[in-house]
Amino acid sequence: MTSQVDFIIVGGGIVGLATAWRLVNRFPDSTIRLIEKEPEVAAHQSGRNSGVLHSGIYYKPGSLKASTCREGRVAMIDFCEQEGIEYETCGKIIVATDEDETQRLDNILARGIENGIDCSRIDVNEMHEIEPHVSGVAAIHVRTSGIADYPGVCRRIAERLREKGNYVCLGERVQQLKSTNEGVEVTTNRNSYRGGFLLTCGGLHSDKLVGMAGHQSPAKIVPFRGEYYELHPEHRGLCKHLIYPVPDPNFPFLGVHFTRMVSGDVECGPNAVFALAREGYNWRTIRLSELFDALTYPGFLKLAGRHWRMGMGEIHRSLSKQAFVKALQKLIPEIRAEHLKPCRAGVRAQAMTKDGTLVDDFLWVEAERSIHVCNAPSPAATASLEIGRHIVDKVQSSL
Repeated sequence: MTSQVDFIIVGGGIVGLATAWRLVNRFPDSTIRLIEKEPEVAAHQSGRNSGVLHSGIYYKPGSLKASTCREGRVAMIDFCEQEGIEYETCGKIIVATDEDETQRLDNILARGIENGIDCSRIDVNEMHEIEPHVSGVAAIHVRTSGIADYPGVCRRIAERLREKGNYVCLGERVQQLKSTNEGVEVTTNRNSYRGGFLLTCGGLHSDKLVGMAGHQSPAKIVPFRGEYYELHPEHRGLCKHLIYPVPDPNFPFLGVHFTRMVSGDVECGPNAVFALAREGYNWRTIRLSELFDALTYPGFLKLAGRHWRMGMGEIHRSLSKQAFVKALQKLIPEIRAEHLKPCRAGVRAQAMTKDGTLVDDFLWVEAERSIHVCNAPSPAATASLEIGRHIVDKVQSSL
């Protein structure tokens, strides 16, 4: 048993780290221990996302998602500038590929304006000035969208935490969470730690941590894998900024899109297929207990019954490169299979209720001396520092 700290945080993704950073700045004399089961921070969602600095254009006005995205984007840019982390406000276009999509495009524009986003509708000529290779009938130009090196942000926060005398414990898997008279005791595969206040930011395992702490999670995490291709270097000129389709309002994913990364790479995707494990980054990775848990969950069965056709289409794109290329060609007709090579996949921690509702906003459980983040969907990376501020506000009010 090691000496007690003021705060223990479980989870070394960007939400856990951003929360730690906000704690350090709010309570500079406190001590923090961050515990991560992987040998490095940002090993899962935080290091495998598209790297986009979202504007907040899609989100319901007045929602926590909308406000944390807008304010979090500004905070993330400030952090990147202060710490020398790569980012760029390059802008993006949301493209209606036919007339049937223009009403939805206008709805997105109206929502963006209501959210105070710097965006405007542009015609085909203006669209081609920004992205010459795109095909569509109209688009929205979102000037405040950008790209950032989120794994770099995570590594830098971990460095700063250590410099300030705090602890970042890597390669330690939590096995038990127990309340004590002084706060909480966390047992890992290596050590036992005591702290005055517990925060869990477990991403793909967030509901499991809530249960481990003795509470009922309001939603179950069901994993969906997003697979990507990237353009060969000689074809990167096909995409100069960020290119998105008009999303289907009945589905929580934004559709396959093109993203220029801070490295200069251009990623294409993702699709969205049910993953056979919470960390199932390919079809070969199967964890039977996690698969059984998802397949027997009433919410997943109801979702699958409603959207099985769409799900089969996503699986088809996963197994057929040509089908994936066909989806990309809706936005850039010049794309050919030989222009693309596979790259890393990610898994989205999709929170789902028993009635099959996909939880679309941030969700947490508050208890005595603990707060558990149950759902931190996109734009969690963009919003992470603002999410962290909200969590620390809750911590402060409970102390």
